[in-house]
Amino acid sequence: RRGAAAAAPGAGRCVGCGERQESLPRVCAATCRRAMRRIFGAKKKKEPAPSLEDTTSSLNSRGEGIDEKIRKLEGEMARYRDQLKRTRPGPAQAAIKQRAMRVLKQKRMYEQQRDSLYNQSFNLEQVSFATQNIKDTQATVASMKEASKQIKAEYKKCDITEIENLQDEMADMLDLTNEIQETLGQTFGVPDDIDEEELMGELDALEDEMLNDETEAGGVPSYLTEASEMPDDALSLPEAPGGTPAVAVDGIAADPLAESAKREEA
Repeated sequence: RRGAAAAAPGAGRCVGCGERQESLPRVCAATCRRAMRRIFGAKKKKEPAPSLEDTTSSLNSRGEGIDEKIRKLEGEMARYRDQLKRTRPGPAQAAIKQRAMRVLKQKRMYEQQRDSLYNQSFNLEQVSFATQNIKDTQATVASMKEASKQIKAEYKKCDITEIENLQDEMADMLDLTNEIQETLGQTFGVPDDIDEEELMGELDALEDEMLNDETEAGGVPSYLTEASEMPDDALSLPEAPGGTPAVAVDGIAADPLAESAKREEA
């Protein structure tokens, strides 16, 4: 301790290894950290997880590559099929069949891999769709909350009592306007106890009296005046037919049309 106290200013011990250092402790600490990393290894940074879109795209691209391989195998199978048709039974045909069987096995394996990739891609698409629905729902709920706040703020500006009072005032003003119009429309000097049915009866009696006076004086009633003033030609009737009336012969009435035809011929 006395030796450490008598050391030069800035001297001390390493915080990593504990040895005395003439310089600042951070230099040895950095050296010790490098040594510890070489011994135990450094902590690696955690990479972010791939997104659903990236994984789905990768699976789809792999599936398309397998589809291309399957198409090539189908072309080889078509070529082997043509060779089998042209080859006679024997060792050559057996060798072609073995190659065709190997191609079929590869095709079946690729088809299984492709179906598995497409199923995984479909599942990821379903998950992505559900995730997007949840996000849309959250956005909808947030929008509804914000709209609710705005509606409440606007409602605070409106007083229902004030609105009801305004409606009552408007109704009273309209009633007052109607009363004013009725008052201005009244006729001066007309009693209020006049019965309209009684007036109509007196008017009908007056019309009957005027009709009786015109009939007794030998004049033409008013409703026949227009007909009496019409010219004679307007009321002329057709002339009566002339000639000798048809006489029945042997009890049979003569046809007037036939008789007129005979007269014209004569």
